[in-house]
Amino acid sequence: MSIGVAIIGSGIFVREEHLPAVLAAKEYLTLKAVYSRSLKSAQSLEQNVDLYSDDSGSGKTYHDLLLRDDIQAVILALPILSQPEYIEAALAAGKHVLAEKPIAGDIARAEKLIEYYKSDKVKGGATWAVAENFRFLDSFLYAQQEIQKLGRVTGFRVKSFGNVKKGGKYFETAWRKTPGYQGGFLLDGGVHFVAGTRLLLGEEAKPTGLTAYTTLLLEHLPPVDTVNSVWKCKSGISGTFMNSFGTTFSGSEYSVACEKGSVTVERSKVTVRQGEENEGNLKVEEFKDEGSGVKQEVKAWAESIIAGKPNPRQSPELALGDLEILEKMLKSGEADGEKQSLQYV
Repeated sequence: MSIGVAIIGSGIFVREEHLPAVLAAKEYLTLKAVYSRSLKSAQSLEQNVDLYSDDSGSGKTYHDLLLRDDIQAVILALPILSQPEYIEAALAAGKHVLAEKPIAGDIARAEKLIEYYKSDKVKGGATWAVAENFRFLDSFLYAQQEIQKLGRVTGFRVKSFGNVKKGGKYFETAWRKTPGYQGGFLLDGGVHFVAGTRLLLGEEAKPTGLTAYTTLLLEHLPPVDTVNSVWKCKSGISGTFMNSFGTTFSGSEYSVACEKGSVTVERSKVTVRQGEENEGNLKVEEFKDEGSGVKQEVKAWAESIIAGKPNPRQSPELALGDLEILEKMLKSGEADGEKQSLQYV
């Protein structure tokens, strides 16, 4: 079975990730159409399929695309604040949806989206999945399995650092350059790192509350570009989460300590240690071909449609938990480190 799919959006991530992922999943997906706000941007994908846009005239709008019976599903990658209405329209037309993270710009809009998804406005059993590629990275899935072998989680530290410069391809995207949503790059990018951390911690060590401090280090990355946070977890342990898009530090590290050892993920490399770090009893696995995880997530989404069973790693409720942590860190930062509780994680 091949599912007819349309790509909604034609930005950087579509060109570099979603389009190659759809083409790689030809056993499951057949690209039928592309929609973008302008015909010029839709043409930029250079695909020999039907093109739709706001300036293509009668019969070529997004809603016209949704009327097509040969299109059963859509992949959405649009500006954060625009995307929810496109999700609702697709569900109302009976199309399965894979929509880029974050689930919405804030918790309130995400709650309304989930309420809509559960309503009778959704046609024909259409499903909605949220695309969070970190949950499909081979390195993180391997690390998750190794953590489970080492007993109870006793602590963690997460560090993700970078420096977004003027002129960079993502910074020069208009809606990112002047964000109308909370957190700026911390929301757009940081939600990935929250998702990866949650995957590693598991259910027993899931966060239940946090405190955080935020700041703006680079003036061109408003409203804030840096967060340093302490998370308290269900089991009583705590750990640290540090993320900055405006620092001279570089790279990422996700380290989880357990009763019998520890696990660290650095890009595509996973280090598993038995006992204490300084004992040197370790093994290293590298996942050089894992890519960004987008091909894996798109394939998993297609398989879930065929199976008639949504993939739990792509559930809106899981994505709402990611967003809640990010939003509560921002709120804590605004209130000079005030404690925040979590209800959706």
